[in-house]
Amino acid sequence: MTSPAILLIEDDSQIARLVSTQLRETGFEVEWVADGRAGLDRFGARAFDLLILDLMLPGMDGLDVCRRIRADRRLTPILMLTARADKRDVVLGLEVGADDYLTKPFHGAELIARVQALLRRSARGPEQAQPEAPVTCGPLIMYPDKRKAGVHGRAVELTAKEFDLLLLFCRHPGRAFSRGELLDAVWGAEFEGYDHTVNTHINRLRNKIESDADKPRLIQTVWGVGYRMAEAEEHAPE
Repeated sequence: MTSPAILLIEDDSQIARLVSTQLRETGFEVEWVADGRAGLDRFGARAFDLLILDLMLPGMDGLDVCRRIRADRRLTPILMLTARADKRDVVLGLEVGADDYLTKPFHGAELIARVQALLRRSARGPEQAQPEAPVTCGPLIMYPDKRKAGVHGRAVELTAKEFDLLLLFCRHPGRAFSRGELLDAVWGAEFEGYDHTVNTHINRLRNKIESDADKPRLIQTVWGVGYRMAEAEEHAPE
């Protein structure tokens, strides 16, 4: 079996060597680029299974790299590295398309766990689930085995975490999930994230599946609790 290919864009050579060694010892193929613009060029030159992207980079910062990748509709999972624990940095990274993040310094075991989790959830992951029947929920249809989704007959391009989050809602229409429950179910109980992580992904999903993201009819806010997917009888015709 071909080893998953990971592109690491990190300007700190010491961190880059350490991360590369840990990933290779786990069985991954790793390429390292120290410059944001050069990293974006390398990402476009071949297919990678996952991108590990530092936030602060020379040439082009990590946020701009992430924006460019998502603008090109590339859905490769992106793990963002940040030296700052400021929630605004984390939220901004998630808003532009990162799937997960790690704050420096981090333990090698945590890095490997996040990488493996993202790969499992991605279409190119090495541990894909057994084929499942399509899941329908009002105007939404999701194909878990193909990692594809559609709404009102049009295809919707989702990142790995967006897909998992929407699939969870579609499998449990009407159920109200707290933000903590969503973090545990989609990101994993070991994920030490913020509620903003969920809010950001909900906003991105609404922009992709709602007719009017400012007046959502599918993913509804349950004040004081979290979010729920509208039940079948609530799906009024557009």
